[in-house]
Amino acid sequence: MGYDETGRSVPAEPSSGVPAAVLENVFDDPAHGEPGRDGVAVHVIWEFVLLAGLATMTWLLWRDHPDALRAGRLDALLVDVAALGLLALAAGLSLRAAAVNLAIGPVALAAALHFAEQGDRGVREALLPALVVAVLGGLVLALAVVVLHVPGWAASLAGAAGVVVYIERRTGPVVAQGGYDPRDTALYLFVGFAAVAVLGGLFGAMKPIRRLVGRFRPVADPARRRGGVAALVTALALIGSTVLAMLGGVLLVANGGGPVVPRSGLDWSVLAVGTALLAGTSAYGRRGGVFGTLFAVSLVEVFLTWSAAEGWTISRWAVGGAVLGAGLLVTRLVETFGRPRWAGMEVRPSGDGTISTGWMLTRPPEPADAWPSVLPVRTTETTVDAWEAPRWESEPRRWDADDR
Repeated sequence: MGYDETGRSVPAEPSSGVPAAVLENVFDDPAHGEPGRDGVAVHVIWEFVLLAGLATMTWLLWRDHPDALRAGRLDALLVDVAALGLLALAAGLSLRAAAVNLAIGPVALAAALHFAEQGDRGVREALLPALVVAVLGGLVLALAVVVLHVPGWAASLAGAAGVVVYIERRTGPVVAQGGYDPRDTALYLFVGFAAVAVLGGLFGAMKPIRRLVGRFRPVADPARRRGGVAALVTALALIGSTVLAMLGGVLLVANGGGPVVPRSGLDWSVLAVGTALLAGTSAYGRRGGVFGTLFAVSLVEVFLTWSAAEGWTISRWAVGGAVLGAGLLVTRLVETFGRPRWAGMEVRPSGDGTISTGWMLTRPPEPADAWPSVLPVRTTETTVDAWEAPRWESEPRRWDADDR
């Protein structure tokens, strides 16, 4: 500690000349990612781009088809935004945890089929079994990922195959039963989704929470286990994403009004993951924005509504593939410009999991040709006795070299 001119105690600068703020980041959990705070400017700029695109798309819809933004059709649009928003939140949560859940689409479709078949029993009676199955399925998926320590996309793809088997047991479309209409509470559903998305983004922007959620992200060997804390957080994220996907599927079938066609549901996974990436969530995990999910989901749904009003027939696969491709470009921007600046220091992860920086904080290694000395090195002033031989000779010593 030191003292300034007013007599207050201030942290002393290290003897190496490195600022104290830099040294604080040097020891900032180096085994679990790059030290320092992630850059947020790239997220702010991209979210302004998304907001501009949403405003333009909404203006086009209002200009060409103003009825789509009035009365009941507006309520249906808000419910669609909330439904796709739940799927995007599910994808974004698993992406933040660096274990993407590709089973969210089949889970949503399976939940839609279940709710369509059991909806006449009441919302609670139909929703409770689906909730229990979603929690148990998410738990099985989480155990497979964290116990075996395998990539989330591979384990969730295997889980998706199992859900597709359940879906294909239906031989034809299923007509929705029951009288639940989410359009009566469309505004509340939209506001609830928006609040969860924004608050989740705000908490995820905090340095401790961001590092905790993204702890499963590899920093050296991807097959190396990341510890018990990383396993627990990733398991909770996978369970939560499965539950969110189930709720999104219920909203989809309740808002659609038509029969549910048994399909694989993977097109919903592609659309949800692509929307989460378009929102600014990194495909590598950990990094993400604040308002990106809200803007990206609204932009995609307004575009789908406008294209349907124009009479276009666009496959969900096509929209999902385009959004996913754009999201991968956004990931590259986020990873390039969102890395910690770390006070101008260059961060270089080494192969053994440690972090080396541009500052020289340790003693430099000795040159390879400098042998460690045991005896004192002879100087020119040192007198040599007749029986003392020098330690190093450029050529072999002759027996008759001395004058005896």
